Amino acid sequence: LYVHAGPLEHDGSLPATAYPAAGRLIASVHERLPGVRVQAWLGDELATETPDGMRLQRAGTRDAVVRSAGRILDAGFDGVHFDLEPLHSGDAHYLALLDRLHALTRARHVQLSVASHQIDPLPGLHSAAGTLTGHPKWWSQAYFGQVARRVDQIAVMSYDTAMPLQSLYGGYVAQQTALALEVTPTSTDLLMGLPFFHENKMGHSAYAETVAAAVRGTRLGLSRTDRTREHFGVALYVDFAATETDWTAYREDWVGKE
Repeated sequence: LYVHAGPLEHDGSLPATAYPAAGRLIASVHERLPGVRVQAWLGDELATETPDGMRLQRAGTRDAVVRSAGRILDAGFDGVHFDLEPLHSGDAHYLALLDRLHALTRARHVQLSVASHQIDPLPGLHSAAGTLTGHPKWWSQAYFGQVARRVDQIAVMSYDTAMPLQSLYGGYVAQQTALALEVTPTSTDLLMGLPFFHENKMGHSAYAETVAAAVRGTRLGLSRTDRTREHFGVALYVDFAATETDWTAYREDWVGKE
């Protein structure tokens, strides 16, 4: 269970006022849902495409993020989940930060989890397009693997794809699943994101990006690439926007067929 406990400040700090009732919430979840892990969801906008935001190239900022993670774990969380965007492929400062965060979480015997960008489905072409537009949406498959090797869990944000049809979206998710499986260590939990939200905007069609289509694509990619893999699942984003149709598709098409 990912509980929003941020966002982080641009300097990497996290005020205690952002999670004042964390202890009570965690205790209640542990009591009522034994075995459920409660992870703090922390994030911020990076200054990769705008003047404002977090700058991971600053050592002081990375130090502050690690301190913030330590304090959030002191509050009783079972792990920490980072969602820092937009994070460009090849960012070495992010990898350095993950190395330090993973050392911290291993010492505390808790989980380090991250949200990831999608993997470039056409190597080179999209990278070039990103350079021209200033918004490189995709990570290279190699960089995805570098991130996956530094964490306990990686969740692919496999939505906002600009696909106009459910069939195309499902096929895209199948490809993303296969690409991710090829470079994710078997010891790392790989989760494919399911779109539990309904917006129509640039890059996202609620008609095309459905839970049912995403589950079909995920199952297809898994069966084609590594059908016996154990550390694999789906991540539901986001609970407060979900409809009963979303939950039904998840229960019947994913849980019911496991």
